[in-house]
Amino acid sequence: MTNRLAQLLDTRDWLLADGATGTTLFNMGLQSGDAPEFWNVDAPDNIRALYKGAVDAGSDLFLTNTFGGNASRLKLHDGEKRVHELNRVGAELGREVADAAGHPVIVAGSMGPTGEIMAPLGTLTFDTAVEMFHEQAEGLKDGGADVLWVETISAPDEFKAAARAAELADMPWCGTMSFDTAGRTMMGLTSAGLVELVAKLSHKPLAFGANCGVGASDLLRTVMGFAALGPEQPTIAKGNAGIPKYVDGHIHYDGTPDLMAEYACLARDAGAKIIGGCCGTTPEHLRQMRSALESHRPTTAPTLDLIAAKLGGFSSESDGTGEDTRPARPRRRRRA
Repeated sequence: MTNRLAQLLDTRDWLLADGATGTTLFNMGLQSGDAPEFWNVDAPDNIRALYKGAVDAGSDLFLTNTFGGNASRLKLHDGEKRVHELNRVGAELGREVADAAGHPVIVAGSMGPTGEIMAPLGTLTFDTAVEMFHEQAEGLKDGGADVLWVETISAPDEFKAAARAAELADMPWCGTMSFDTAGRTMMGLTSAGLVELVAKLSHKPLAFGANCGVGASDLLRTVMGFAALGPEQPTIAKGNAGIPKYVDGHIHYDGTPDLMAEYACLARDAGAKIIGGCCGTTPEHLRQMRSALESHRPTTAPTLDLIAAKLGGFSSESDGTGEDTRPARPRRRRRA
């Protein structure tokens, strides 16, 4: 299999990833509690529109609608026997859209967490996690995904299990974790811890980084933590479009396209090479991010004060890697 993403990373200074899958599908009518992956078969035109929206907005890479496509999550919807089918079709629809773009676009097979707690804290064993991820990976591979995209992971062993599954499937992969607890993942891993983890893997990712989390400011601080250690692989920044707020009965993210354009340029200066959005990021956000990146002249890494001034303050004073336990800075008002 030609490693299309590796080729782009070798020839481009930055790549624009896609935005939010869930936000877009809910706007199309997906109901809370439904399995989005069923739409790969039941509403394929909607999934084509999801992918095409990112491509038309300028994304060089988009994720398939397979985030929850593992047996553990699909079992909640009596779909555990459909893992290969739903992942294969999700990737096939992506391949169709990417091949019609007229220029290189990467189909990244999304693989989210299993939703279970790894042993010894929980009941999910390493071998079972590998098996679940491998089943999903083979479906994505058969559907034509260029790369596996492991995302929103919090447990180091689950990240390792996904890496092993990618190795078994003989697929290149990328991996991001969600740092949402004072600069740490829910299971306590820091930005430095992820750099160390990646360095020890036998099947290393093409790129790694952070996605989702608390907000764009916190995510960029994590990205700067990666860069400070000089990792071998390029890093990924895929932050939320602002902070979620409950408005008129639904969750709304307050980050404007202008704010996400600022975020994209700051992410580039912070050292990220693959830059995209997560929750709340629409094609309009992506268009402005693309335009901003194309005109941006890289400069030195931003200071934390500059990030706070541009994007809003941090949710905690510490990034999780030091001993600083001072109270969090007051959150500054975001730019409109």
